Amino acid sequence: MEHDTPYFFCGIGGSGMLPLALIVHARGHKVAGSDRSLDQGRLAPKFEYLQGLGIRLFPQDGSGITDPAQVLVTSAAVEDTVPDVVAARALKAPMLTRPQLLARLFNASELPIGIAGTSGKSTTTGMLGWILERCGRRPTVMNGAVMKNFVRPDSPFSSALVGDGPAFVAEVDESDGSIANYAPRIALVNNIALDHKSMDELRRLFADFTAKARVAVLNLDNGETAALAATLPADRVVTYSLEDPGADLWAENVSPAPDGIAFTARTRDGKTMPVKLLVPGRHNVSNALAALAGALAAGLGLEDAATALGEFSGVRRRLETVGTKGGVTVIDDFAHNPDKISATLATLHDWPGRLLVMFQPHGFGPLRLMKDEFVACFAERLGPDDVLVMPDPVYFGGTVDRSVTSAHLAEAITARGRRALAVPERAACGDALVEMARPGDRIVVMGARDDTLSLFAAEILARLK
Repeated sequence: MEHDTPYFFCGIGGSGMLPLALIVHARGHKVAGSDRSLDQGRLAPKFEYLQGLGIRLFPQDGSGITDPAQVLVTSAAVEDTVPDVVAARALKAPMLTRPQLLARLFNASELPIGIAGTSGKSTTTGMLGWILERCGRRPTVMNGAVMKNFVRPDSPFSSALVGDGPAFVAEVDESDGSIANYAPRIALVNNIALDHKSMDELRRLFADFTAKARVAVLNLDNGETAALAATLPADRVVTYSLEDPGADLWAENVSPAPDGIAFTARTRDGKTMPVKLLVPGRHNVSNALAALAGALAAGLGLEDAATALGEFSGVRRRLETVGTKGGVTVIDDFAHNPDKISATLATLHDWPGRLLVMFQPHGFGPLRLMKDEFVACFAERLGPDDVLVMPDPVYFGGTVDRSVTSAHLAEAITARGRRALAVPERAACGDALVEMARPGDRIVVMGARDDTLSLFAAEILARLK
């Protein structure tokens, strides 16, 4: 990257675009951008923060693309009709997708560490990033979620960290196939499960990803990643597990608590280290083992890594408590596929209380692809007194197959003996949740690809009596 190259980010407020823009800006480049949410008057604090850094923001009408030297950065699926794209093509300005630009930065680093998998990527990225930072390694970290440990009054949207050390820790995505762009030195894969692509496609993408790495960190508790580990030379794999004492790093004496979860990390050579996490759930023990294994692969000692990990306070929208009012607690959560939803519900059911769950599907496509898995997940994980309320899937325009809807899901879950309601308008879902809530309940707002879900959760809390 030429130091004086100007960059324009179309959709700069997105969860993947904002941290990349922050990294590029921190490295001295001139950065500007546009965003549909800005044009609609939504999410003002995020855009005020960007403007406070000196990043110019424009309407998404092409007016910000004025120089043929500007590099237009877009999401992988942006439409050709978006005015910023039209303007860039008219000027013959270069264009890159977000994954292409991130891969350039990542691959050029001295120690690229890629965090991949169907579930747990953002939390594991935050955990490993914090470990490396706390241990003095000054990493650059690119995350798809705000990392609470790095939030400061002057940096409220800390989904990126820019350091001058050799490590570049990045959450990498398989959903659009862009994982193929990355050449990690350490490749970490938490798990592989059905999400955006077929299992055959996923197996190929993750196998290619780990084959490039000097060390692959893999989870023996997931059948797909365990099978992947078996295909690689032993000297290029570090394994972890909650169940298999044959792993290089495994957890024993797991002890849940209301404010987190504790366990003992044991290495294959018998070394042990107590770990107490500030985030709850057995899935976070797995994420923690992944981060510890990644830290060991990067040359850190277990004691230093475990001590730092005990200070990790989580990432936004991962079982995040919004507040409690009138004996009802509101929780904001990113869970959007069956694995993530199962982990959230299992963690919440460690403690008594009815769950009132609003799940907003993150698109008609994923809903159609995973309908049976969603039904099985909710039917098996919801308690007999729990209630599931679902609005229509999030929709951002374009042509889409709407043959499977939230109503189909609710009908199938009800047939399995659980209470599920399809309420098309999200505002009406909020009305239903507030009406049903009673002391001791927990309201859980679930979903992805929609930043306004956090605002919705805060509004629900405010409306409680």
